[in-house]
Amino acid sequence: MEILLTAFLGTPIWMWLAFIGIVITLLVLDLGLLNRGNHEISVSKSLRLSALYITLGVAFSGFVWWQMDGEAAKNYLTAFVVEKTLAMDNVFVIALIFGYFAIPRAYQHRVLFWGVLGVIVLRGIMIGLGATLVAEYHWVLYIFAAFLVFTGIKMVVTDDTAVDISQNRFLRFMRRRLNVTDKLHGSAFFVKEAHPKTGKLVTFATPLFLALVMVEIADLVFAVDSVPAVFAITTDPFIVYTSNIFAILGLRALYFALAAIIHRFHYLKYALGVLLVFIGSKIFVADLMGWEKFPADLSLGITFVILAAGVGWSLWKTRGGAEGDQAHG
Repeated sequence: MEILLTAFLGTPIWMWLAFIGIVITLLVLDLGLLNRGNHEISVSKSLRLSALYITLGVAFSGFVWWQMDGEAAKNYLTAFVVEKTLAMDNVFVIALIFGYFAIPRAYQHRVLFWGVLGVIVLRGIMIGLGATLVAEYHWVLYIFAAFLVFTGIKMVVTDDTAVDISQNRFLRFMRRRLNVTDKLHGSAFFVKEAHPKTGKLVTFATPLFLALVMVEIADLVFAVDSVPAVFAITTDPFIVYTSNIFAILGLRALYFALAAIIHRFHYLKYALGVLLVFIGSKIFVADLMGWEKFPADLSLGITFVILAAGVGWSLWKTRGGAEGDQAHG
C-alpha cells in the first residue's frame, strides 16, 4: 500500500491510477456499449455525449480541489477550458481530412476512437518531456510563453483557413512508401490483396488508415500549441495531463455535434489568438508585478470572458448563414 502513496511527477501514484481507471472505463463504455459497431452518430446523441464528457471533466476539478487545493482546481479548470476551446480548430481540420478521404460518417467514429488512444500516449510523452525540461530549466517557460504570444498574434493577423490536405508532405510520403487501396474496405485499416505487378498477396493500407494517421498528425501539430499553453497556466504535470486528456476524450462526441455547424465558429479563431497572447503574457506580467504566480481566479475569469466574447461575436457575425442553412434544410 505504501507504494500507492509514493509520488510520481509530484503526485501520489494512486491518483494517477484513479485517473487512468476513469479514462479506461470511459473508453470501454464508449466503444463497447454506447457506440458498438459501425453506425452514424446522430447530432442529438453527440450533444448528449459531449455534455456527459464536459460534465465529467468539470467534476474532476472537485477531485483536484479535494486532494490538492483550490488554486490547483482553478488552474485545472482554466487548462480544461483552454484545451477544449483549442480543440475547435482540431475539429475543423478533422472535418477536412474526412472530407478529403470521403470517409462515411458510419466509420468516422472508429477513426476518432483509435485516434484518441494515440493522443493519450503522445500527449503523455510530450507532457513528460515538457515537465522534465521545466523542472530542470525554468527559463524554458519563457520560451513557451514567447511562442504562445507569437502564435496568438499570427492567428489573429493571418488567414490560414485554406488547408490543402493533398499537399501534405507526410501523406505524399505514405502514398509513395505504402501499398494503398483506391477505395475503402468497410471499417478495415488494412486488407490483403494481389499486388498489381507481382500478383502476390500483400497487405494494403486503406484510405481509412491514412485518415487515422492524418488525424494523429493533426493532433501532434495542435499539441505544439496546446501543451505549452497549459504549462503557461500551471507546471503541475498531473493537472497538465488530466486537463488535456479530459478535453480530448470528448473530442469525438464534440466532432459529430460541431462538424455540420463549424462555420458558425469561424471568428472564434481570433478569440483563441487573443487567449494565447494572454496566457503567454501571464508569466511576464507576473514578473513585472512582483507576483510569485499570476492569480488563478483572475486567469480563469479572463479566460471565460475572452472565450465568451469570441463565441458570441462569431455566432452573431454568422447569423445570416445559419438562417440560410435552415432555409435550405
